[in-house]
Amino acid sequence: MKSVFCPITETAELLSDTWTILIIHALLAKSKGFCELERELAGISTRTLTLKLKKLEVEKMIKKSRDGKKDGMYEATAKAKGLKAVERAMRAYGEKFLK
Repeated sequence: MKSVFCPITETAELLSDTWTILIIHALLAKSKGFCELERELAGISTRTLTLKLKKLEVEKMIKKSRDGKKDGMYEATAKAKGLKAVERAMRAYGEKFLK
């Protein structure tokens, strides 16, 4: 039996771990290389970052430039940029209730 599509469930599953939203948050500001992401995301292991970036590429949330000019730079796709509203809501919630 096929389950009914629920956009909240699908979004929650996509963002089900802390690192995913933090990586997207970092890339919404600007494209970054692996080492820059690793420095910005304090506490993430090299292995975890590598696995998360691969997963986000498969999900078409980010893409890795291979054009020579920005070779090796990761950038948010339109699909990831669609999470800007979620990011703003998380910021507002945190500022209001978690300070």
